[in-house]
Amino acid sequence: MNGVFSFFILGGIFVAALNGKLDSITPAVMASTESAVQRAISLMGIVSLWLGVARVAEASGLIDRMSRIIAPLFAWLFPSIPKGHPALGCILMNLSANMLGFGNAATPFGLKAMKELQKLNRHPDTATEAMCTFLAINTSGVTLVPATIIALRASAGSKNPSEVVGTILFATICSTLAAIALDYVMRILNRKRSFWG
Repeated sequence: MNGVFSFFILGGIFVAALNGKLDSITPAVMASTESAVQRAISLMGIVSLWLGVARVAEASGLIDRMSRIIAPLFAWLFPSIPKGHPALGCILMNLSANMLGFGNAATPFGLKAMKELQKLNRHPDTATEAMCTFLAINTSGVTLVPATIIALRASAGSKNPSEVVGTILFATICSTLAAIALDYVMRILNRKRSFWG
C-alpha cells in the first residue's frame, strides 16, 4: 500500500512538473489536508455517538434481549456458535451499527466478534463457517439508515442529503441476500467436498 501511495504522489509531482504547475502542489495539498481533517472531526462525532449508544445498550441489557429475539435467525446463520456465546452479542452490535450506517463504529465490534469466533475455531489457521458467514454478511452490509453517507453529503453541501436512502436500502438488501445465498451454497459444497475427501 505504501508503494501505491508513493506511486500516486510521485506521479502527481511528475505530471505537475511536466505541465509547469509545480507551484500548484502546495495549495492543493493544504486544501486536501484541511478537508480530510474536517471530515475526520465530523466522523468522530458520529462514531462517538454510536459507541456511547452501544455502551448504554450493553449496560442496560438491551443487547441481551435483542440477542434472544433474533436467536432463531442467528441459530440458522451461525449453527456452530453456542447459544449465549459472547460472539453473538458482538456480531449483533456489528450488524446493528452497519444497518444504521455507522461503518466506522462497526469495526471494533467486528474485530471483537472475530476474536470470539477464533476461540471456537478448532483449526486456528483456517477460517470457520461462522467466520465466513459473518464476513460475507458484514461485507454486503445491509443499511437501513446510511447515517455516515447522509452526514458526508450534508457536510458537502447537498440540498437533499437523504435522497439516497431508498437506493442504498434496496442495493444493500439485494447484496445481503446474495451474500447469504452464496455463503449457504458454498457451505454445502464445502461439506460435501470434505465428506468425500
